[in-house]
Amino acid sequence: MYILDIILRFILIVIVVIAVLVGLAFLTLLERKVLGYIQIRKGPNKVGFLGLPQPFSDAIKLFTKEQTYPLISNFKIYYIAPVFSLFFSLLLWMCVPLISEMFNFSFGFLFFLCCSRIGVYSIIIAGWSSNSNYAMLGGVRAVAQTISYEVSLFIILLSFLILTLNLSIVDFIIYQNLIWFIILVFPLSIIWIVSCLAETNRTPFDFAEGESELVSGFNVEYRRGGFSLIFIAEYSRILFIRIICCILFLGGDFFNLFFFLKLTFIAFLWIWVRGTLPRYRYDKLIYLCWKSYLPVSLNFLIFYFGFKLFLFIIFI
Repeated sequence: MYILDIILRFILIVIVVIAVLVGLAFLTLLERKVLGYIQIRKGPNKVGFLGLPQPFSDAIKLFTKEQTYPLISNFKIYYIAPVFSLFFSLLLWMCVPLISEMFNFSFGFLFFLCCSRIGVYSIIIAGWSSNSNYAMLGGVRAVAQTISYEVSLFIILLSFLILTLNLSIVDFIIYQNLIWFIILVFPLSIIWIVSCLAETNRTPFDFAEGESELVSGFNVEYRRGGFSLIFIAEYSRILFIRIICCILFLGGDFFNLFFFLKLTFIAFLWIWVRGTLPRYRYDKLIYLCWKSYLPVSLNFLIFYFGFKLFLFIIFI
């Protein structure tokens, strides 16, 4: 029986990984289509019906191109960094509340915080091992940006954990059966979404890949398979963060079609921001976190702690 359980869990892991990779393929297609219409042009529409096979043809092209690497790079670390990045981005999906016991445990948010914080190491390793000034500067920017915004993200998440008094992701689904948290804590929801944009290096906070001044940022020396793995890891992390946003604020029930409509809306919102807003200035990004979001999130944390303590005294 124990061996059968291991085999079943392994099959579930394979199914989840395949589903995530296919979802990422169509997520990139959605992004290119929406950006195309925002810029008054057509997106991918030549390959197959409406350009649907375009992501798969791009993947085949990237993985079959000739492999090159910089002679001055730290070769082993240079090759390990993309694999390291993809592994931890896929490991995040372990805490998604599916039916299986393996993907649904009591410390889901703690697991999410640990794995998402480790992901920043892959960026700095990729930037440093390339031995390129552009890549190194992009990695340093990404680390400073991630360290800054993970503080406010943790404090915002701690406010929600105080309200529920549980680290399980499933409990957030149960608590939002009657009312969504976005109605109760609207300011924190906006701060969380903006912080997630900065955390995942998305426009208007894409300083790690600032094409106008850093060519392509920390992955400037990567091509073919290495670039593909970094790209997949980045979009896997972005898709997971969007799911967390739906679970935290919009009452995420995985067995309801309405959840996936909300997830599509969040994805469209992020693409809309990318097609609309210009890149922020880097010093303003850091000041926005330390001078605005951190004091506001701390005040809300103290407020919700006092509110929960007041309810505890009243009802107990």
